[in-house]
Amino acid sequence: MLRAPLLVACCLAGLSYAAGTVAATPASATAGASEASPWARGIENQRKADLGDGTFLNPVFAGDRPDPSVLKDGEDYYLTLSSFDAYPGLPLWHSRDLVNWQPLGHAITKNVGSIWAPDIIKHDGRYFIYFPARTGGTEGSERSNYVVWADDIRGPWSEPVNIGLGRYIDPGHAVGEDGKRYLFLSGGAYVQLSDDGLSVVGEAKHVYDGWQYPAEWDVEAYAQEGPKINFRDGWYYMTTAVGGTAGPPTGHMVITARSRSIHGPWENSPHNPIVRTVSRDEPWWSRGHATIVEGTDDRWWMMYHGYENGYWTLGRQALLEPIEWTDAGWFVAKGGDLGQPLAKPAGESVGEHGMALSDDFSSGRLGAQWSFYNPTPNEYERLSFGDGTLSLQGKGTQPRDSSPLTVIAGDKSYEFQVEMEIEPGAQGGALLFYSDRLYVGVGSNGERFIMHRYGEERPTQIAPSATGGKLWMRVRNDQHIVTIHTSTDGESWTKYPVQMEISGYHHNVAGRFLAVKPAIYAAGEGQVHFRNFQYRALD
Repeated sequence: MLRAPLLVACCLAGLSYAAGTVAATPASATAGASEASPWARGIENQRKADLGDGTFLNPVFAGDRPDPSVLKDGEDYYLTLSSFDAYPGLPLWHSRDLVNWQPLGHAITKNVGSIWAPDIIKHDGRYFIYFPARTGGTEGSERSNYVVWADDIRGPWSEPVNIGLGRYIDPGHAVGEDGKRYLFLSGGAYVQLSDDGLSVVGEAKHVYDGWQYPAEWDVEAYAQEGPKINFRDGWYYMTTAVGGTAGPPTGHMVITARSRSIHGPWENSPHNPIVRTVSRDEPWWSRGHATIVEGTDDRWWMMYHGYENGYWTLGRQALLEPIEWTDAGWFVAKGGDLGQPLAKPAGESVGEHGMALSDDFSSGRLGAQWSFYNPTPNEYERLSFGDGTLSLQGKGTQPRDSSPLTVIAGDKSYEFQVEMEIEPGAQGGALLFYSDRLYVGVGSNGERFIMHRYGEERPTQIAPSATGGKLWMRVRNDQHIVTIHTSTDGESWTKYPVQMEISGYHHNVAGRFLAVKPAIYAAGEGQVHFRNFQYRALD
């Protein structure tokens, strides 16, 4: 029988681990947030934006979907997002209405560092994604810019091509009046691209000074970034973000400028900032980093990201807002604070929004919902499949150095459970994982438990088991309150004697611009065999 760690028992005087035994509750059971959800519910009860009456309620992409870049390709829209340390990375999505999105896969598997702020475009029939990546964390890091390309949006995608420009981030593609290709960059710079788009020509030049917000506003930093270029009625529009992407809720914002020439000069909009959170009481914080896209019925839209009020832990979620053009040729935002339903864009949904996070591991391959955290080049060799089992070879000693497998959850309350068979010498567990610095959950060697809290271990380690064992684990995150149950037969469940509160597990505490994600891990020398991972959002 599995035993609670001695340190936990000593610290929790009077609390009996056995007293937590409860009847089995399937992961599909729903339980309660304290008030009714205003969103529609879709796959696995996950919240979705489409309310089914011609309106939608933001977010259109719940959960960690930062820096959305949208490409309109005829009647279709394609989207990719920042994936940071998660690989496979650069997730690809398809939509016909900008609200309901279906997954297409990923554009990169090779780890080139933490990926953010991509730009997806189509040029001469070929698809390109330009993106920056950074290795080594924020301190002493090295960074560069890359491109991947494909002749079919569904792939195969090329290996990443390093185009340099390490001083800059957030490349945005444009074609000038001279027919040449350019990348616009952070800080108001731009550089010419080769005709094939796979290298730069000459040096980057400064072309735009940005727009300065009032000094009395509470922002994180000026941080002019994320330039996206649109052409309309003889004008080039450069839409950028300033104010920093986290920090105070009122910091991030969207601004725009225009020019008759790709080379400038650039004139700022009299309506700047186009979007900004003006009060911490609003439903969405730090709104910014927009892509402007024309709908199929001549209406225009902005897709950008923001933090949900009180839920930095979910990461920056993708938001959709209508815009209108003035007689003077500027666009203005028309969605208010995004707290109420809005009329949907034109177009028909081509399928259910989102994807299942649950996995019975019967497909024989890693599902599209899964990504490793900061994997090594041979990470995928740790995986094997058979008979409804994902077998994961142990790596490292604890979650921080084991490259856990993670999924993106977009609900305020949810639970997940998984069955584990732990080989002798291995350690496996279930987590809520932010980064290698910050995570929470429980692991086991098949005989004893180890608690993961604050990114630390209690006890600091457990000796490898000579026998291993089988274990079911259920993790519930109910509006930041985390409870864990374990079972040795999948029927009778025992409540772990420590509950946790994780509202502080976010960027403003630990950096990295990430989100709390459900995760499983395998450490040590042996394998952990995972079966029947089940996810369910709670109402």
